[in-house]
Amino acid sequence: MQPCRRGAARPRGAGPATAAAGLLALAAAGCATASLPPPAPVLAAARAAPTYRASLSVSLKGPDLRGRTRVLLGFRRPDQLRIEIPGPTGPRLVAVTRDGRLAAVFPGERAVFRGEATAADLEALLGVGLSPEELIDLLVGVPSSRLRSYEARWGPALPREITAVLPDGTRLKAKAEDPEAGVALPDAAFRPPPHAGYREVDAAEARRLWGAR
Repeated sequence: MQPCRRGAARPRGAGPATAAAGLLALAAAGCATASLPPPAPVLAAARAAPTYRASLSVSLKGPDLRGRTRVLLGFRRPDQLRIEIPGPTGPRLVAVTRDGRLAAVFPGERAVFRGEATAADLEALLGVGLSPEELIDLLVGVPSSRLRSYEARWGPALPREITAVLPDGTRLKAKAEDPEAGVALPDAAFRPPPHAGYREVDAAEARRLWGAR
């Protein structure tokens, strides 16, 4: 849902009366074109999506982390996630959740972080304190009750822009480019890349590695 915008540009050639009439029409409609939720069948289909993939532009502003990055994300219900942060010569980070476990591989650094697929470990690694199930739902228009706020601007079938305030007060914004639901995703997508011989790192170093420019 997108709030009404004040001070919208006036079309060329539109006089004060025309502009006033347009503003009155918007006020009377309550900005319905911007704030109405999607039709019930669209919402239901998004919420039931078994799989999803998208390229996301993500920004985070929180107590411990501020930044923007591009993320390639896929999920398979109920709790499998793949989160890839691309770098100039290949993935900077590939994190996957599966069977209750979290693995984050840094190919360029030959490093790996291992944890549990919980909100606490995802927050420690990525600054996003949501469980895999909560993150999956957030992407398809179903806000967790633990969120402080949630707004979604919808495309034809899925949210295209999401703004949420996470439980710890971190503000998350995500813009999805051509999100797809119900797509076939290989089982290998939810397994970490090969990392034999990689050094083990803790969450603090892992966050530093993917946040480095």
